[in-house]
Amino acid sequence: MSLEAIAALRRAVESMPNDVALRLHLAQLEMNSGQNAEAVTTLAKILELDPQHSTARELLADAVAAMTPAAPSPPPPDVTASNIPVSTAGEAPPAPAEAAARAGFDWRAAEADLDSSVAPAFVDGESQAPHDPFSSERPKLTLADIGGMEQVKERLNASLLAPIRNPGLRALYGKSLRGGLLLYGPPGCGKTFLARAVAGELGAGFISVSIADILDPYFGASEQRVHQLFLQAQRMAPCVVFIDELDTLGQRRGAGNTMMSGVVNQLLMELDGFDGARDDVFTLAATNQPWQVDPALRRPGRFDRTVLVLPPDERAREAIFRFHLTERPVEAIDAKALAARTNGFTGADIALVCEAASERALIDSVTTGVPRMIGMPDLMAALGGVQPSIGPWLETARNYVQFGEDDGTFAELKTYLKRIKRL
Repeated sequence: MSLEAIAALRRAVESMPNDVALRLHLAQLEMNSGQNAEAVTTLAKILELDPQHSTARELLADAVAAMTPAAPSPPPPDVTASNIPVSTAGEAPPAPAEAAARAGFDWRAAEADLDSSVAPAFVDGESQAPHDPFSSERPKLTLADIGGMEQVKERLNASLLAPIRNPGLRALYGKSLRGGLLLYGPPGCGKTFLARAVAGELGAGFISVSIADILDPYFGASEQRVHQLFLQAQRMAPCVVFIDELDTLGQRRGAGNTMMSGVVNQLLMELDGFDGARDDVFTLAATNQPWQVDPALRRPGRFDRTVLVLPPDERAREAIFRFHLTERPVEAIDAKALAARTNGFTGADIALVCEAASERALIDSVTTGVPRMIGMPDLMAALGGVQPSIGPWLETARNYVQFGEDDGTFAELKTYLKRIKRL
């Protein structure tokens, strides 16, 4: 490939800085043309975006090896009586590092190895802050950054945000913040995104956990981690604790799963323990299968407030298309037309459409050797290969609403299924 084509591909990378596949292709071309130093820079950026990318790691090793001239290995040090350093009259013996250097030993490298494996001899007791086992953040995202979904935003405001922001009125009307808020609905519809936006609205910290962060094979350790979660939230209050996949972490008890029963019991204790000391800790959870959540978790004072998060409406779909195409080289994209043709698509489905369209343009650019923009034909072709993914979820929800034991908690879901003629 010509240098002009490589330069064009670099411009495409600049317009799509997070496209790992495009960067990998550029690095391979740079290596093929002998530009190993440039390839090292390109591959380093890939590993910054994806530290576990095995192909990039292999190519980086090859590029570095190609840049490093072979050098003969030094002979092993001849440690004999004739070369052991000795002191002469009036001369101090050499320092350990100097003596080791004379014997061919890299003392500084040994010190570096020790620094990474040996704890300091003394520690200051005041510097030992409590260890926070869960990652946290303070999101800047707010509900205003989410297009459409006005009904969901209204429910979030009425159930949580308005009472928090108006403590005087909350006291006047006796509105309690005790317990948590459960977001439920089909997968890929932005429940985690909404929870992060709630934290941003409140200017609060955000801790997101799932079963992988809590479950531990040792007896009692999982329950301890649940307790640590809420202690950490108290330390960084105001804070939103978000429990993803509540149906797995808080699954129904009584099926012989003693470990999960203990986790549910501990979670109930933490939720019931909300008092004045925890006024600034708010608990949100999300699930695709609310019917699998232990009923005790949905009783008053726990996750008794629910919000149904459905596939995005047309306005939200347009915003999602714009979001996923913003950092890609696109031209003449009609986001409104795309939104109109994707009724029933989840946010994850739309992301897949954009990824497929980008891949189509990339393969075409590789084939022709000339990078090109992503256009409407690419997106329309991608739409032909992607179908809405919520069909199985809707069937499960219909069976539960029609034949399961529903105490009225999911009345909103029943109304939705009737509206789309699934009931």
